[in-house]
Amino acid sequence: MTTPVNWQKSSFSGSGDGNACLELATTPTAFHLRESDAPTTHLTTTPTALAALLDGIRSAGFAGREC
Repeated sequence: MTTPVNWQKSSFSGSGDGNACLELATTPTAFHLRESDAPTTHLTTTPTALAALLDGIRSAGFAGREC
């Protein structure tokens, strides 16, 4: 598996270098997600699996809700 190198912080995280951020990195075959305050632990998924998860969330009526 290819290791991600370019992590991007979510635009919802606000400005600055705070640690309460969701970050995303992509490789040719996968998406990698992590929290800034725990950078050594991350979730890796394929585009197909992530699309299925997002479709399930949308169809269950969770899209647009805040946690």
